[in-house]
Amino acid sequence: MLISILIVIIQGFVGLTGFYTNSNSRPLHFVLLMAPAIMLIAIVFISPGGRKMMDKMNTEWLILIHTVRILVEIVLFNLYLHNTIPQLMTFEGRNPDILSGISALLAWWLYKRGSISAKVLVAWNIICLLLLVNIVTNAILSVPSPLQQFAFDQPNVAILYFPYVWLPAFIVPVVLFAHLSSLYLLRKKISN
Repeated sequence: MLISILIVIIQGFVGLTGFYTNSNSRPLHFVLLMAPAIMLIAIVFISPGGRKMMDKMNTEWLILIHTVRILVEIVLFNLYLHNTIPQLMTFEGRNPDILSGISALLAWWLYKRGSISAKVLVAWNIICLLLLVNIVTNAILSVPSPLQQFAFDQPNVAILYFPYVWLPAFIVPVVLFAHLSSLYLLRKKISN
C-alpha cells in the first residue's frame, strides 16, 4: 500500500513537471506512466508474500472497485469535449468500458446474494479485462508519439498532464490488479 501511495505521489509530481509531454523521446516517456505499477503487480504475483496477501482479499471489494470505471468514462467523455482525447476513447467511440463499471454493480449484488457462480464471475472478469485492454491499446495508439496509429486530428494528450497522469499510472493498474486478483481467487475456489 505504501509503495502504491509513493507511485501516485511521484507520478503526480512528474506529471506536474511536464516530463510526459515529450512523447517523441526515446525511450518513450509515457511508457513510464504504467511501468512502475505493472512491475509492482508482477512482484505481488510472483512473491509468496504477495500471493498470501491476495489470499486474504475480499472478492466483493475486488468486484465493486470496477464501479470506478463509470466515473472514468464520464471523465474521458469530458476530456473529449475539451479536445484533449479522441472520440474513439469514449463510449461514443470504440470504448464500451463503461459497461464494466455498470455490470460490476450487478455482479457485486449477485455475488453478495450467492446467486452467481465462480465460473460466471471468471467469464465476467475476462470480458471486462478485454475491455480494459481495448481502451488501453486505443489510448496508447492515440498518444502523439512514434507509436501513434489513430486520432491524428485530436490525439490523446490529456494523459500526459497532471492530474490525468493518474489514469494510466494508478487507476488502470488498480483495475487490472483487481481483475487479476479476482481471477486468482476464483481459480482457487473452482479447483477446491
